[in-house]
Amino acid sequence: MRDQRKPEHTYCFMEWMGASASSLRLCAWPPALSSLRLALTPSALFPLLFALRVCPLYTPDHGRIMNPRLAAIAGKLKGKVFLLQDKPVVIGRETSAEVCLADAAVSRRHSLVEARDNQFWINDLQSLNGTFVNDVPIKERALQHGDRIRIGETQFLFLTHDGDVPTTRSGRVELDDRQLVSGSTIQVRFDDALYLMARDLSALMKVSTTINAIRGLEELQRKLLELLFEAVPAERGAILLSEEAAHFDSMFGMDRYGNLDVTVRVSTTIAQKVLSDGVAIISNDPLTSDAKLADSLVASGTSAFLCVPLKMVQRTLGIIYLSASEPGARFQDDHLQLVSAIAGIAAVAIENARHFERLESENQRLRIDAQLEHNMVGESPPMRQVYSFVSKVAPTDATVLIFGESGTGKELAAHAIHQNSKRAAQPFLAVNCAALTESLLESELFGHEKGAFTGALAQRKGRLELANGGSLFLDEIGELSPALQVKLLRVLQEREFERVGGTQTIQVDIRLIAATNKDLETAITTGDFRPDLYYRLNVVSIEMPPLRQRQGDISLLANYFAAKYADKCNRRITGISAEAQARLAAYDWPGNVRELENAIERAVVLGTTDRILVEDLPEAVLETALSPNAVVAKYHEAVAETKKQIILNAMDQTKGNYTEAAKLLGVHANYLHRLIRNLDLKDQLKPGQRAEG
Repeated sequence: MRDQRKPEHTYCFMEWMGASASSLRLCAWPPALSSLRLALTPSALFPLLFALRVCPLYTPDHGRIMNPRLAAIAGKLKGKVFLLQDKPVVIGRETSAEVCLADAAVSRRHSLVEARDNQFWINDLQSLNGTFVNDVPIKERALQHGDRIRIGETQFLFLTHDGDVPTTRSGRVELDDRQLVSGSTIQVRFDDALYLMARDLSALMKVSTTINAIRGLEELQRKLLELLFEAVPAERGAILLSEEAAHFDSMFGMDRYGNLDVTVRVSTTIAQKVLSDGVAIISNDPLTSDAKLADSLVASGTSAFLCVPLKMVQRTLGIIYLSASEPGARFQDDHLQLVSAIAGIAAVAIENARHFERLESENQRLRIDAQLEHNMVGESPPMRQVYSFVSKVAPTDATVLIFGESGTGKELAAHAIHQNSKRAAQPFLAVNCAALTESLLESELFGHEKGAFTGALAQRKGRLELANGGSLFLDEIGELSPALQVKLLRVLQEREFERVGGTQTIQVDIRLIAATNKDLETAITTGDFRPDLYYRLNVVSIEMPPLRQRQGDISLLANYFAAKYADKCNRRITGISAEAQARLAAYDWPGNVRELENAIERAVVLGTTDRILVEDLPEAVLETALSPNAVVAKYHEAVAETKKQIILNAMDQTKGNYTEAAKLLGVHANYLHRLIRNLDLKDQLKPGQRAEG
């Protein structure tokens, strides 16, 4: 029996033809939509249909013959069109089928569509769950224009031309009390379909108008997940962004209640696949449907997940990952389509937010660099932190304590703080507390009256008095004697003092900046430094980074010093050779920037060419072991290997005695220790020798 029933209101679907919005029209418009039809202009209807991946058939010329085709209107292939030719078309689950359906309810070779006797016939290939035409199970059936074919969860329309689906007389209708052959069906009432269309359009409009007004990336991601939770029955969600392929450098997750302190477990397998392939994935039973995913999802108890790419033009910015753990939670095809449409809108907003943050960060950096006056050289992250610190504390009068190893540029940082403060036009005086004896340092700081001690032939103002209105920098503050610590504490508390041998109290207005390479907290425990003075000094503090922590600045500094001393020595220096650069980068610079400056000055003075070569560098730099990929000169590498062998032989002869080995080599024991460290020989020494060293 042939069933040629036609629904009262049938929608014809087509593959995308590129028609303009004004050309789109419905083949048949149900009366229930008459009010909606009046409200929706073509310009308003076009984005609705496009976003939902549903488009009515464009029929500018009724009756024009087209190639016969199957148009998928429901299921995983929804929106796809398959042209039918003279060659038979197999529909089934196997990958070699012309129409492949990844559906457990579909047999490997389920149905066959073929041309026969100027007609197209569909045959059921003894499938387990049956083939349905117009909701009637068939074994073999001649297809008519407009027939609806259901195989598993997928439904097709058979179309031969552009016009409306022909109206035919109704065949006999019988009610069948038997259970459905297929175990998976989708039932959607017309009112429900209308509700879904309106809901999805509302969600898209809300997402578009909301997220495009947000500039901060974190706030944008939070709001986007909140909107997704309103539209999709997910319990947790995450947005993973990637600057480079196969690597996520930004992750943001939360649950549907807005909690940010939850852990959102994302399947790495799924995330990498969606990112690399740019395809969306949905699964409502991942632990049983794919064994590869079970290991990564079983721990989180995920019962369903949905993952879509954030695509912009030809680039995938990242992914949106939504999951649910409730046993009955399921994601539908319309959820996947809606989230994909939202991801398309969100990708542009996310890229704009990231670009805005990059511009704002760069703008802030440029403003700081433009306003900050300093003589420091470096672009590494540690130095940028120093510049940021200077820009924040310079406008204030707070006392600053600068920590750091010798040669890291503590005085340059202190001078930069003064230069960028409101005291910049006033004096900046520096005193090295370790360079003078206690009595001389006291006179240097506080001044003295005539006759205060032997040799005091006249009154002399101290640095504290001379720096009035400006800044005083005390280097190596940890070397102050206890008596001077007490006097300095009074200056910090009262801003007053008396000269040595005097009785007149002198008021001063100074900013104190101190520096040290000692651990003052340890000095406090040993009684060498007063805790009350430490707390007065340590209002704000920073540690200057050693040169070994700012490897990227070595080349900048070396070229800066080369140009500086080439000008002083009246020599022409065009640069530093690649081999010399490799040696400079490999050395750990225990003397920091000061040692590098001395090494470059030596190279400029002793060099004989217009480039600084390896042989112009100090021996300590040449002794450093290089990385395997470093470019080196064969001669210097051979010299280093010879030194290694001589030292190892000496250590063997003296059975690991460093003092005897140093005497045998004619060098100081400390120098031998340095050679072993620089040449990276500790691992080559015998266990007993390493213990002694």
